[in-house]
Amino acid sequence: MVAVDPANFASPEQAEKAFYRAFQALDLEAMMAIWSDEDDIVCIHPQGPRLEGYEQIRESWAQILGNSPPIQLRLSAQRRIDSDTIAVHYVNENIYLAAEQQPQFTILATNIYRRTSSGWRIILHHASPTPESLTNMDRKTPQSEGDVTVH
Repeated sequence: MVAVDPANFASPEQAEKAFYRAFQALDLEAMMAIWSDEDDIVCIHPQGPRLEGYEQIRESWAQILGNSPPIQLRLSAQRRIDSDTIAVHYVNENIYLAAEQQPQFTILATNIYRRTSSGWRIILHHASPTPESLTNMDRKTPQSEGDVTVH
């Protein structure tokens, strides 16, 4: 389990680091400690529907984190627009399975954080596979790779 101080994330960068640590550790409680508990939060997983509200988002992450193999996540192509109350971060999530030398998938993600009375919290995570990742996913067969959920 990842140790998360649920009190405050002093910056959007701290919240983002905690988000990806929880994701990589497959730790649902740590993941949900980063999300705002407001009704207007949104999460869109790759090729998935728009999920709204804490309960829908928690349920989706429970399924993903509970069914994902161990992964390594490395971020690249990071861009940020930060203000006093909102931060928008664009990242490439490079997902490595097992001891692979090359990422199995690259996901384009937008994360939006809002400063709340409890510190910075994520209010939107929108992720899409790159065209190359879609091609790689199409090549995988359930017989050769099994049903793998990584995001």
